[in-house]
Amino acid sequence: MEFVHIPVLLSECMEGLNIKPDGVYVDGTTGGAGHSREIAKRLTTGRLIAIDRDPEAVAVAAERLKDFNAEVVHRNYSEIDEVLSERGISGADGILLDLGVSSHQLDQAERGFSYHSDALLDMRMSKEGMSAKDVVNTYSFEELSRIIFEYGEEKFARNIALNIVRQREIKPIETTLELAEIVKSSVPQKVRREKNPCKKTFQAIRIEVNSEFTHLGTALDKAFDCLNKGGRLCIITFHSLEDRMVKQKFAEFCKGCICPPEFPVCVCGKTPRGRLVNKKPIEAGKEELEANLRSRSAKLRIIEKL
Repeated sequence: MEFVHIPVLLSECMEGLNIKPDGVYVDGTTGGAGHSREIAKRLTTGRLIAIDRDPEAVAVAAERLKDFNAEVVHRNYSEIDEVLSERGISGADGILLDLGVSSHQLDQAERGFSYHSDALLDMRMSKEGMSAKDVVNTYSFEELSRIIFEYGEEKFARNIALNIVRQREIKPIETTLELAEIVKSSVPQKVRREKNPCKKTFQAIRIEVNSEFTHLGTALDKAFDCLNKGGRLCIITFHSLEDRMVKQKFAEFCKGCICPPEFPVCVCGKTPRGRLVNKKPIEAGKEELEANLRSRSAKLRIIEKL
């Protein structure tokens, strides 16, 4: 299957990165190289480092970027500081992170991300380590409940977790459609009629399998530290938990004095490290929404290092 991935908020990202032709830029989630190619096209003597944890994405991106001054690296974006240091790069002028699962990963049934096609439960972006099958069949009821509730924001989490545990006592849960049927049977009929109830549970398990929030938490600090003065960090999120993490961390970077309000003058000496380029998240316009359904929940936040 061809690696198809329509880059979300493409023009907004290019504008937000404020690309200098001789600058150093990092695409931490290169995927099918949609954003990466547009960055690379704008460079003359500049350099692009394109990172991805998915070996399939790395192979595709390497081919699509071969005619540009770009290097594709098979690593996790949470290791951005090491990737740059190993290449003798002291700082980046712009960093882009497009979070979540790619369209290619969802559309490739055998990767086990989708609840629309039958496949072995997998969901590993890197194709390494613990799989969704491991999570579903070995995590305790309490762990499953917590993950589905917190990461999926699913109010029927306890019922879904209970039915997963009951079913795996009969036989291991091995495929995406087996899990989908358990989820469907665990929610009221009214919910099933309104929309497919599997999205939240599959999202939660995917986040757990890939340690997505752990990597994001690490990467937010590292990416900002890796920016040159005046450099920009652009992050696209696709659900509320990711967006909240980014929003709170950006606010922390922009915070100045932390002295108690009763102090007449500042004694902490703390000054803001960054400024928000956009106070509110940038969302897709009407034309993009009609052309790319994935853009519906996308939010772009941009911060500049002072």
